[in-house]
Order: sequence, then structure tokens, then C-alpha cells
Amino acid sequence: MGGSAAVADPPRPRIALRPAGGVTGPVLAVGLALLALSAAAAVTIGTADLSIADVARTVGAHLGVPVRPLPRLADSIVWDLRMPRVLLAGLVGGGLALCGAVLQALTRNPLADPFLLGISSGASTGAVAVLVLGLGVGSVSLSTGAFLGSAAAFGAVLLFAGRQWTQPSRIVLAGVAVSQLFSAVTSLIVVSDASVQNTRSVTFWLLGSLTAASWPAVALAAVVTGAGFLVCWWCAPALDAFAFGVDTAESLGFAAARTRLVLFGTTALVAAVLVAASGAIGFVGLTIPHAARLLVGAQHRILLPTCVVTGAVFLIWADTAARTVFAPQELPVGVLTALIGVPVFALVMRHRSRP
Repeated sequence: MGGSAAVADPPRPRIALRPAGGVTGPVLAVGLALLALSAAAAVTIGTADLSIADVARTVGAHLGVPVRPLPRLADSIVWDLRMPRVLLAGLVGGGLALCGAVLQALTRNPLADPFLLGISSGASTGAVAVLVLGLGVGSVSLSTGAFLGSAAAFGAVLLFAGRQWTQPSRIVLAGVAVSQLFSAVTSLIVVSDASVQNTRSVTFWLLGSLTAASWPAVALAAVVTGAGFLVCWWCAPALDAFAFGVDTAESLGFAAARTRLVLFGTTALVAAVLVAASGAIGFVGLTIPHAARLLVGAQHRILLPTCVVTGAVFLIWADTAARTVFAPQELPVGVLTALIGVPVFALVMRHRSRP
């Protein structure tokens, strides 16, 4: 009717999941401070005798600050060897924890992580194909192969799940099957290589290793993980809604199918780049989100940055232990995260099961 006023669409609702007891700000502040201190301290640990002041001098010298630089050998140890590795460990730990938190919300499954849904297995297959079959060289080519593998795995999950791919149980079952399929393909590629040395190197890398850390790998991981975090954080209200089910999310005005597709694709890209840089490091994406929920609650605006900080601190120290505890031998960091992650996960599950 001509005289009637137009009815505006209601604003998109926001789901309010209360954080844990108002401790969110202090927890994040302490976490960021601990992350900075952990990164600086981890660089000093190793066979060479260095201090945090030495690390600060090296960073300042490379950033153009007028400080007296370290001797060339010590400077190279800090800037070329340890610092890229520590920073990459933080990025990998934070990125995997981010992916785990998002996938657990999307599937409503507390056991979901990039490995369960086949994303990491597909990325490993793509990266191993590049390494063993010589399809490309350099960190960019390796990351491209990993992403293509993860994209293929994700496509296979959607194909296996069929039209009911939005159902959590359906996509998890499809992910388990695809994960086993791509793990078998990876093993076939490794076994087909006649070089024993290459086979040992690839196997060590598949268990999780940051020995090949470099500044280009750090830059690529930082850009992709940072962009992935922004996408996931922007979709945090939708993730809160998914906690009540897909139907509830749609009734609240969220485009559930489109949002899930964007978030699945984002986690696939982030996981692919991180797997290409570090190999398959398990239990970070599974355990860290549960621990973070105990600290700050389930609201994703707060949970996601907490997961990133906590995962970064965890993997920095796990990798530091992996390269120093059995020196001069180095333990694959994925083995250490599994040894730590299993009992931690058991404790978290026991705590969550209490009334």
C-alpha cells in the first residue's frame, strides 16, 4: 500500500556465549606476554651460548637500529637458524589450533581437527609428491602441492558425504575414510622411491619437522595464517550459532551452507601451507582448543585468538625440546606433540566430564 512504511530486515542476531568468569582480558594479555618471552627465550636455547640481549641486538641490527652487532657466526645462528624456526613453530602451532577450533565448531565434534577430516593427509600427499616425484622445487612449489592435495582431499570428503555434507556425522565419517585413502597414497609414493636416504628424509618430515625453516617459509605461513585468522574471526558469530546446530544457525539468519564452505576452504588452505612447512604435526589442533575453552569459554571472538596464542606457545616449547633434549640427535616434533598431547587430552576430557 502506498502509505505503508517499508519494513526493514531485522539485523543479523549475534549469539552470546558467556566467556569464563570475566578473565578473558588478563588471559590474553598474559598469553601474549608469554608468547613474546617464549619466542625470545627459545632462540637462546641450543649448543651456542646466547642471551636474550644477544637476540635483541641481532634483531635490532637487522632492522636498522644503531646497535653493536654480534659476531658474524653468532648473528647467523640467531637470524638464519633459530629465529626462523621459532617463528615458524609459533605460526604452525597457532594455525593448527585455529583450524582445530573452527572444525570442531563446524562439525560439532570435539575430536575434529585437520587430520580427522583428511585435510592434513591430503596436504601431506601433495607435498610428498612434490618432494619425491620432483614436481617442483622451493617452498612455494611445496606449498602449492600441499594445497592441491588438501583441496583434493576436501573435494573427496564432499563427494563421499554427498548432499548431506552439512551433517556433522556424515562429513566426519567421510573425512576418516579420505584420511586413510590419502595416507595410503602417501605411503605408496614414499615406498616407490628407490633412494633409502630420500625415504628416511621424507618419513622424518612426515612425522613433523621444522628443520627446513626459512624466512620465505615464515613469510608465507604468516600471510596465510593471518588471513585465515581474519576470515575465521569475522565468522565468529556464525561459529557460535553452529554450536546449536545448522538448523538453528539458519533460523537466526546465517547462510549456513555458504559459511561452512568458506570456513572449510579457509582451514584447508591454512592447514596445507602449514603442513608444507612443517610436515604432519598432530594433536595441536585437537587439544589446544579444549584447553583454551577451559580458560576463556566458548565464545569464538575470544576463543580463536586464545587458541592461536596458546598453540603458538605450546609448539615453540615442544620444538625447542625436540631439538635439544636428545642432542645431537633431533626428535621429530610431531612425535613429541603426540607424547604430550595424549595425556593432556585425557586430562581435559576428564575435566570436561565432571558435573
